[in-house]
Amino acid sequence: MPKTQVYNMDGQVIGDIELNDDIFAVEVNVNAMHTAVKNQLANMRQGTQSTKTKSEVSGGGKKPWRQKGTGRARQGSTRSAQWTGGGIVLGPKPRSYSYTIPKKVKRLALKSALTSKVNENELTVLEALKFDVIKTKQMVDVLNNLKVDTTALVVIDAKDEIIYRSIRNIEGVKLAYVNTINVYDLLKYDRLIITKDAVTKVEEVYA
Repeated sequence: MPKTQVYNMDGQVIGDIELNDDIFAVEVNVNAMHTAVKNQLANMRQGTQSTKTKSEVSGGGKKPWRQKGTGRARQGSTRSAQWTGGGIVLGPKPRSYSYTIPKKVKRLALKSALTSKVNENELTVLEALKFDVIKTKQMVDVLNNLKVDTTALVVIDAKDEIIYRSIRNIEGVKLAYVNTINVYDLLKYDRLIITKDAVTKVEEVYA
């Protein structure tokens, strides 16, 4: 089992924790992670883009000129695609880009992302993360104590409004819960800071 140090909020090492091999020491599957990230980004797309077709643009009620005798090509309406201001042929219309991938692939991708954090020494385990009052400076001090000078994903085991509101205004730092972690965020943020209780819960949920 991989072992990592446990820190308190002052940045001091207070012990070690053994991580589950089935979660934090799997063979990293890059293809599964790529598939999961593509799926998440596709599901995030709104798909609201829209262009007007010939039937939706304004004007063009009258035939531009008579059918024969002008020497020009026949035209039925200025709303046709070849006219400036005319309709768009085969343009984008509102649609859903979302699709599903197998649960096994999603689970493998998440385990691979967590394992990669361990392999690259980008995982920091906190004994606990608890504030009495909402104060962004407290969270900034914790990050400084842990020597976090890059982007960071902070994972806790359950919703905590005080922690959420203390973190939300810090640039480059995001709060997540065990049931909301995803491959995209794990790969996007340079450091993963996770509480000891959250590690236990991750191992229970994804083992």
